[in-house]
Amino acid sequence: MRRRLAVVVLVLVVLCLPPWWTLFASGVDWPLPVFLAGTVVFAAWMVSFPFLMVAGHGPRRVDRAARVADTTLGMVWVLFTWSVLGGLVQLVLIGLDVGGVDRARIVAVAVAVVSAGLLAWGHYEAMRVPRVRRLDVHLPRLGRGLDGTRVVVLADTHYGPIDRAAWSARVAGVVNTLDADVVVHAGDIADGTPVQRREQSAPLGTIRSRLAKVYVTGNHEYSGEAQGWLDRMAELGWEPLHNRHVVVERRGDSLVLAGVDDVTAESSGQAGHRANLPDALIGADPDLPILLVAHQPKYVPQAAAAGVYLQISGHTHGGQIWPFNFLVRIDQPVVHGLSRHGERTQLYTSRGTGFWGPPFRIFAPSEIMLLTLRSGGMSAIRCTSATASARLNSTARIRRPPSARP
Repeated sequence: MRRRLAVVVLVLVVLCLPPWWTLFASGVDWPLPVFLAGTVVFAAWMVSFPFLMVAGHGPRRVDRAARVADTTLGMVWVLFTWSVLGGLVQLVLIGLDVGGVDRARIVAVAVAVVSAGLLAWGHYEAMRVPRVRRLDVHLPRLGRGLDGTRVVVLADTHYGPIDRAAWSARVAGVVNTLDADVVVHAGDIADGTPVQRREQSAPLGTIRSRLAKVYVTGNHEYSGEAQGWLDRMAELGWEPLHNRHVVVERRGDSLVLAGVDDVTAESSGQAGHRANLPDALIGADPDLPILLVAHQPKYVPQAAAAGVYLQISGHTHGGQIWPFNFLVRIDQPVVHGLSRHGERTQLYTSRGTGFWGPPFRIFAPSEIMLLTLRSGGMSAIRCTSATASARLNSTARIRRPPSARP
């Protein structure tokens, strides 16, 4: 406990010291009341933040406390980032002997203005309905009857302390304009229990697809009620892929849609939950192409070893607030987009549909992704926002393996 407390204090000091120094103490020579007010604000945040986090994200889940903690954390992170950059700029200006006695004030004001502008823009980006992105993905051995299959990817909706029921309904409306064959939710559906987030998750039940709507758990479900969310999604008409698969068919050709629990499931202590791809593929025809949904991109080595053609993941948020994407890259093989792993496995990593924690997205826009599956070869990575071509007229159905649970 002492070590944890020491780590928390160290992190808070590291986050607060650069912006406090840049804005109030680096030779800016503000009047004493301004200096004292700034110092008190940073000190008060450092003291109150751990308590707000525990109240907001601990067992009690007080949404008001979580909103304050998350929002202020995002603000301090942005101030930290641009204060460090401002400090570097100030060193360059000192070396060039530019700015004179007002140099520190100019840098402080610039950091404050840039940070405020980015926070305002980032909040707008986080709260808006994501833009639709489109990408063709070529899969070897995909039958011609499935050529042109439209897969809509949602991930990381993170229904949480900020009530986004209306946002959720608008997202569902956009998805329903995309004429999807398959809709995927790649996990981290919410922060909180199904009861707490019932209203926000309800619009997911209005989403339509021709073949299937599938869902896997993310790591955030395992800080709450993972099984409850699997049951909730089944109630809303989705196929929870809890280490299992379904087979979709169109015009005589078939595709395996498999899903696994998040990689954190086993350590969560929730019985019967762990990422288990062999179980997910029991009964699957080995000659059929496999599309795997796994929340974290770093599951792709297992997917490649099993001969999966396409893994769909989320988790990274594309970094969410720059430059956090560089830290994400330490833990994950990919931050966003389409990538190749091994001889035939492709991975699509979504930037996510919502946001976690701080209600900001800076240089990491949210997305609703429309993947169009194409038969033959491997993908030449290409994104387009053009309107998709006309749909093939076809008959389609979903087939569950005999071992699949309802």
